[in-house]
Amino acid sequence: MSVVNGTKFRSTVFLLTGIPGQEDVHLWISVLFCLMYVISIVGNSVILFIIKTDPSLHEPMYIFLSMLAITDLALSISTMPTTLAIFLFNSREISLDACFAQLFFIHSLSFTESSVLLLMAFDRFVAICNPLRYTSILTLSRTGQMGLVFVLRGVSLIFPLPFLLKRFRYCRTNVLSHCYCLYQDVINMTCSDITVNSIYGFFLTVTVVGLDSLFIFLSYVMILKTVLIVASHAECLRALNTCVSHLCAVLLFYTPRIGLGVIQGFWKGSPPLLHVLLGYISLFVPPLMNPIVYSVKSKHLRARIIRVFFK
Repeated sequence: MSVVNGTKFRSTVFLLTGIPGQEDVHLWISVLFCLMYVISIVGNSVILFIIKTDPSLHEPMYIFLSMLAITDLALSISTMPTTLAIFLFNSREISLDACFAQLFFIHSLSFTESSVLLLMAFDRFVAICNPLRYTSILTLSRTGQMGLVFVLRGVSLIFPLPFLLKRFRYCRTNVLSHCYCLYQDVINMTCSDITVNSIYGFFLTVTVVGLDSLFIFLSYVMILKTVLIVASHAECLRALNTCVSHLCAVLLFYTPRIGLGVIQGFWKGSPPLLHVLLGYISLFVPPLMNPIVYSVKSKHLRARIIRVFFK
């Protein structure tokens, strides 16, 4: 680091943080993280393998599920190097370029996952509210095109962030609050004017997470309205049961993020450890739980997995 104005330092590296106050048990915590990564990577890989190798699962619902599994797999891999480096080897340093690259992947993949959850909600909406036109609306080619558009949306919206961050000078404390790089953490390290970045960050939150969650909510309002009007009690339960896995995935993804936003906005004196734990839950739990939830709740997927591994 080089001295700036005699008292400030220009950071050339950031220092990542594990779990504050729990440094003595980081090695034990690393066992938990290793287990979570193994389950996440193996679980999502199995789902991808089953969907790819079974032609009967080449349907829009399972194509969207494979997109979710790819996103979760990539998200796990993007955080794994720094997480395990801290908890296993206490290696905290990360260069600015590596940090910017990691936050690009984390945020673009998070936005992509939000978009995939929206596509899955649209799939359930069409299947329940307009079943006769389901196959004509959600063809395999159209499904792939929709997925590609939303992936490009996530990548293109996050793409400017590393370049916006790169032009700043970082002369405050260089200690980040997580074991991976996040835009919110890095932007607080700069001593430059961040007005443009703050506006752009707010724009991203509203246009991606805000709109996606709103459309998912509206999809389920329409689904609920449809099943209550046209279906018997048994048919209503059967239709809603097809949505349980997706609802669990939505709750796993959005609940910790909304909770973190509420705490940051309205509970200024909240413990820093709570912020860190919610941040970890928001990134590590969905890739861990999504393959488990879908394997348990999807009868067809569960049957294929059992047939492959226990025949």
